Amino acid sequence: MNKLSTDRRAALVSALVEGNSIRATARMTDTAFNTVLKFVVDIGTVCRAYLDEHMRDLDCRRLQADEIWQFCYAKDRNLPPTMRRDQVLGCSSPNLVGSVWTWVAIDAETKLVPSFHVGTRDAGCACEFMHDLAGRLRHRVQLTTDGHRAYLVAVAQAFEDEIDYAMLVKLYGANPDPDGRYSPPKCVGARKEVQWGEPEDAHISTSYAERQNLTMRMGMRRFTRLTDGFSKKCENLEHALALHYMHYNFVRIHKTLRCTPAMEAGISDRLWTVRDIASLLERTEAQSAA
Repeated sequence: MNKLSTDRRAALVSALVEGNSIRATARMTDTAFNTVLKFVVDIGTVCRAYLDEHMRDLDCRRLQADEIWQFCYAKDRNLPPTMRRDQVLGCSSPNLVGSVWTWVAIDAETKLVPSFHVGTRDAGCACEFMHDLAGRLRHRVQLTTDGHRAYLVAVAQAFEDEIDYAMLVKLYGANPDPDGRYSPPKCVGARKEVQWGEPEDAHISTSYAERQNLTMRMGMRRFTRLTDGFSKKCENLEHALALHYMHYNFVRIHKTLRCTPAMEAGISDRLWTVRDIASLLERTEAQSAA
């Protein structure tokens, strides 16, 4: 069986994490399209397993959470009748099509992303996301989210009373250009709402989470607006996210921290490279062969 070399795999990782599409990556690395697509599945699987294992007992103190929209296969209005949302079971189904939301949490101090979840924007997915996040933390934290009401039940179930939680509810004015397709209403202010505990007022913010959303859109072709590079399968979107956050946490140097988030959080004592990520797949293959 033909097997990609470590150098070729590292080249694929490097191209993918810099926001290139599958076809662009195939052209840049002189690799077959289907080979690149299979590589995304394989590397995404091992990255997700590594993150799940090592993002535990985290010493986070101030977290921010937000959700970002994307679509799979087609936008809701263009879905065939047989693929409508009410015919898809489970908010984390690999067959999820139409509007898909990625829930992301970020540590405001270390900029580490300890957890993410792909699904719909309802209370069920909010609960799954918050339970996963709560299971990775060492002690009580301060959490800030936007005003999405699904967070209320999710946070209450996952953390009970062991959290300092506040919402930052944004206030929007009327859209000055009603014909603008992609121009959101202007934000005219924000209101802080303390839900539980005693969160510090100065740290009630979602700025880092919102900036993380921009990092996602810039770093993954699947999140680019007005493009044909969207995910055709939700499963592939999840694999791409796992690779993205593996690179973000362990390889990419944060300009403010001057090190990676994993190093700042004490999870890693060295700077990883894309070759190290590629080596994760090789070690997994060696263990399977043994």
